Amino acid sequence: MNDSIEQDSSNAEGMARIVYFLYLAGIIIGMTGIIGVVIAYVYRDDAPEWLQAHFRFQIRTFWIGALYLLIGALLSFIIIGYLVLLFWVIWLAVRSVKGLKSLEQKQAHPDPTGWMF
Repeated sequence: MNDSIEQDSSNAEGMARIVYFLYLAGIIIGMTGIIGVVIAYVYRDDAPEWLQAHFRFQIRTFWIGALYLLIGALLSFIIIGYLVLLFWVIWLAVRSVKGLKSLEQKQAHPDPTGWMF
């Protein structure tokens, strides 16, 4: 029984890692973030509490990032939109790397509901 719980935790941890990498890949490839958020939604309920914080953070990262992308796209007709899009790239990279760091330390994300980093 205990081995099954550890295996489920290990599997969820691996999936959380994959979501972060999908988000990073989405900066260049695009659309991989959608796959990442679907994985986060699927695994969040059955994961241990410390991993649930990561999945919550990843889900929020997707939706907040989508908002930044929409604003950047709408404002791209004036130069400021490109600055918003550049901010989104940096913001997503920093959030993903910080999330990966917490995940590697097997710690819950320190601020899963925050808007910044």
